[in-house]
Amino acid sequence: MNYKGSPEEFPITLLINGFEIAVFQLTNEDLEDWAYGYLYSEGLIEKAEDIRTFEFVEDSNTIYVELQNDFQPDWMITKKKHYTAGCGRGVTFFSMTDVKAFPKINSMRTFTMSFLLKKRSEFAKNSPLYLKTGGMHGACIVHVSGEITVREDIGRHNAVDKVIGFALRNRLEPSNLLLLTTGRVSYEMLSKAAKFGFPVIGSRTAATKQAVQLAKFLNIEVIGYLRGKMAIPYTSAGRVINDLENRPFESVREK
Repeated sequence: MNYKGSPEEFPITLLINGFEIAVFQLTNEDLEDWAYGYLYSEGLIEKAEDIRTFEFVEDSNTIYVELQNDFQPDWMITKKKHYTAGCGRGVTFFSMTDVKAFPKINSMRTFTMSFLLKKRSEFAKNSPLYLKTGGMHGACIVHVSGEITVREDIGRHNAVDKVIGFALRNRLEPSNLLLLTTGRVSYEMLSKAAKFGFPVIGSRTAATKQAVQLAKFLNIEVIGYLRGKMAIPYTSAGRVINDLENRPFESVREK
């Protein structure tokens, strides 16, 4: 891998109906997907049609969003903020209690472990910003057809918001989709996936204890350390089938 440059991040201001929400550190790619995904993940919209207009003004690094309904900024001012861990620091307004109130996942779609590993490899080969800089996170939706959609960002949670925004704007049915990510699956990452309704999350790295607890409660299957022929199931809901001979995948036990 030949790195050609450092990863970039920009301070980008988000305004909703003229009210400034915050300044976010983002990679300047697929910002419309990010805005839709972020607003959905935080409960400010429920469907793509809730957004009347989107505009990104590059000169001022500002995103302007107009919602169909009146926006009540007092809700965001008074609600407790939870700052996310990791690079591309963000904030979520959902607590652990809030996330536990999300609908439990009932998808019957199944995947083989070899399919997850194949798609993880395909995802890695189709991450141009990472291949260029070596310092980007990515998130990937695997469609029913097997095709993939990849989004990248300096922040792992931003990348997940981008693929959620893509899925929302394209009216994709979450129960049939697979979410892959390069980043650690922490509680805020799990909450984003749960809010949209992904039945299976696969990551090239670990899942936190809080995320595993939430995943079990919400019936979401989490597979970590998807690398080469390696994988570790953190939770099991019968959706990921080990079809690899002589390879005993063992679940991680909570300590």
